[in-house]
Amino acid sequence: MTPFGLHPSVIFKTAQSLALLPLLFALPALTQQPLTPDATAPTYTLRVSSDLVLTNVIVRDKSGSVVRGLQQSDFTIFENGKPQQITSFDFESVDQLATLNEPTVSGRTGVLAKNGIVDPAALRNHRLIVFFFDLTSMQVEDIDRAVQSAKDYVNKQMQPADLVAVASLGTSLALDQDFTADKQTVLHAIGRYNGSEGQGFSNGQDSTTTVSSADSSAFTADESEYNDINTDRKLYAIAEIANALTKIDEKKSMLYFSGGLTRTGIENQASLRAAVNASVEANLAIYTVDTRGLEALPPVGGAQTGSLRGTSAYTSSASQSQLDANFSSQETLTSLAADTGGKAFLDSNDFSAAFAQIQRDTSAYYVVGFHSQNPLRDGKFRKLSIKINRPNLKLEYRPGYYAPADYKHATTEDRERQLEQELASDLPSTDIAVYLQALYFRTDESHFFVPVSLVIPGSQIPFIHSGNGGSNRDKATLDIIGIVKDATGRSIGNVRDTVKLAVDQSQQVAQKNVQYSTGFTLPVGRYHLKFVVRENQTGRMGSFEADIIVPDLKKSPLKLSSVVLSSQRTPNTNKKSDNPLVRDGQELVPNVAHAFRSDQHLYLLYEVYDPAHASPIAAADTAAVPKSSQRPKGSAAAVRVLTSIQFFSNGSKVYETPLVEADVINLPARNAVAFNLDVPLSALKPGIYTCQITVVDDAAGTFTFPRLALVIRDAKTSAPATASN
Repeated sequence: MTPFGLHPSVIFKTAQSLALLPLLFALPALTQQPLTPDATAPTYTLRVSSDLVLTNVIVRDKSGSVVRGLQQSDFTIFENGKPQQITSFDFESVDQLATLNEPTVSGRTGVLAKNGIVDPAALRNHRLIVFFFDLTSMQVEDIDRAVQSAKDYVNKQMQPADLVAVASLGTSLALDQDFTADKQTVLHAIGRYNGSEGQGFSNGQDSTTTVSSADSSAFTADESEYNDINTDRKLYAIAEIANALTKIDEKKSMLYFSGGLTRTGIENQASLRAAVNASVEANLAIYTVDTRGLEALPPVGGAQTGSLRGTSAYTSSASQSQLDANFSSQETLTSLAADTGGKAFLDSNDFSAAFAQIQRDTSAYYVVGFHSQNPLRDGKFRKLSIKINRPNLKLEYRPGYYAPADYKHATTEDRERQLEQELASDLPSTDIAVYLQALYFRTDESHFFVPVSLVIPGSQIPFIHSGNGGSNRDKATLDIIGIVKDATGRSIGNVRDTVKLAVDQSQQVAQKNVQYSTGFTLPVGRYHLKFVVRENQTGRMGSFEADIIVPDLKKSPLKLSSVVLSSQRTPNTNKKSDNPLVRDGQELVPNVAHAFRSDQHLYLLYEVYDPAHASPIAAADTAAVPKSSQRPKGSAAAVRVLTSIQFFSNGSKVYETPLVEADVINLPARNAVAFNLDVPLSALKPGIYTCQITVVDDAAGTFTFPRLALVIRDAKTSAPATASN
């Protein structure tokens, strides 16, 4: 009986390739045994949700003074034109601090730092301001202007009620000073940015880069890809600061010093939305300052760029290009300010107005809160409008907010960004159990093919039943992303794939595993491998990472590949495939868990490279030698490699296969002898075994004895294999 008669299964095939590395996608497969010991164990999740929406409202009279003494009944708030019931109302007045003689907060308060936070009551009636210096976008002269304006504020405008924190973005996001009222401490933190310490990075094509379509000789390197990454770093840095400030209910202000922030199409839309949404949730208003100040844009270009050639300087195209680039670099600054309730300060060399505006906007304000009557968690923007029942008053408030979004309503860009963030995160995701195995097979003297197998318990994948059109199948979709890094941390290979599963109900997927296989061609060395899997029904994710070593077999007396243990073979008729797991039209599916049933067969595959040659000998027993190992007609020098398999239980050998002999190299392209063995497991009782593979190169007098652990389960108590191929 063939192996397919013993354990039929369903194989999902995909195919894809990478430009840099040969990549094989094969066999997202359903194997037989689940990796979780109890797939039906109940799980308990406690969820607490709060949809309270807070917005700050400044009420001014005709003279611009703040109006006090208003009551909750004086306000009416609308969300997308629908009235909402106000559930919280408060009036914050920083000006009362000096009158009430409340103690000020000095030193590091620990609001942004991870070493704990002070009592939130100690921050009440204080003005919380974050100075955020984006050093990656500012030139040295821009940093000088920003630092000097911040020092002038501290020395001349900073009030006892002001608490200032200082953060910067260079090679990484840094908290240089937590909230403090100590002027000298703030001045010391700011002063470190001044002078030669500030190094700006190009913003891609900004106001100092002139490119005219009318002059083909004017060339600027395409930096759009770097600009996307750089812009995302800045926006996510803002979101990181905002998330740290959510612990404090009071209104916060951020003064963002930047040399321009350019977006490229919709590539940065997800990061911009994340920054705005995090700021709104944290009650953080962003006041953006373009530190380039008032710029002159000469048609021939500034001192930072080379002169134009040809006639482009005498046409309007060069000037229009500079104006468009300048507007593009300021548009995101304007959006950040407008969407968070702040203001943008552009085209001015006097930055003191920004500090004065923050103090003016946060001196006294009303905090109005409501629970949205819209239950949808679609992540869409909801417009707010507030009215007051008194005449001749002007209201200042945030124009709206983004609704909370669950995974179902997340955009494609947000979902892709979520995968990339999880891949880059140091903290692994464990919502889904993921198991990984990496093997190696030599392709030439210095390169190896590394098959990688991922296994996800089927019990953790929510399949949806589809009975439309006469189909009686369960469906699910998995997103898979992975990366391989070398010893220096440089990415040298990646995977991004979406696998669609469709299985019959009779296959009992919950009692099996879903297996996905791919592969990389790598040189000898040490590597770090990380994969993230997400199921697309609820958005749950799981990750697995490990260090792998591709060995230098030149130093090994007997050069042996990885040993593959499998219980499943699938047809593969691709004669051009260089996948070492394919033999004689059959492809082995590695058994990652090393768990087998007693009614299955154990398939073993391994290769011996560069075996020593001996004088030609006659095969001892060609019937006992695999067909793939018998010497073809006309072959020259012979080899003599012997192998057998032993099974040990509790230290005693309980079973051994007959000796198999190979007397010819059957993989000339890799100068290797390949063994593809089939061991029926019916002779072994259920239990845990140590499988020893004995390999002897008789001509060279070398040998090795790799050992692997495996478990054999009773076929009667194991999950039945009822799927059809």
